Amino acid sequence: MDNKKAKQAGKSRRRGKPKKSGLPFGSRNYIWLGIGLITIVLGYISLAQGPVNSFWSLTLAPILLVIGYCVLIPIGLLLKEPPVKVIDFVKD
Repeated sequence: MDNKKAKQAGKSRRRGKPKKSGLPFGSRNYIWLGIGLITIVLGYISLAQGPVNSFWSLTLAPILLVIGYCVLIPIGLLLKEPPVKVIDFVKD
């Protein structure tokens, strides 16, 4: 008897909200992450262009890298999808 009660108590504790299945990010998140990745790649490409003292290496590349790493990637990770409104049509 005690064993059945313990099993039932364990089952009741496990019940609760069902786990969400699917991808952790929405399409907007992947778009922002993609834009951030493209910006970072462009930053590294511009860093490799020209001589060391060029505009591309000293000015443009650091700006692109900071925008990519510090702005766009965090936006892509932290942005939440708006909740989906469910409209229930009830016929009277």
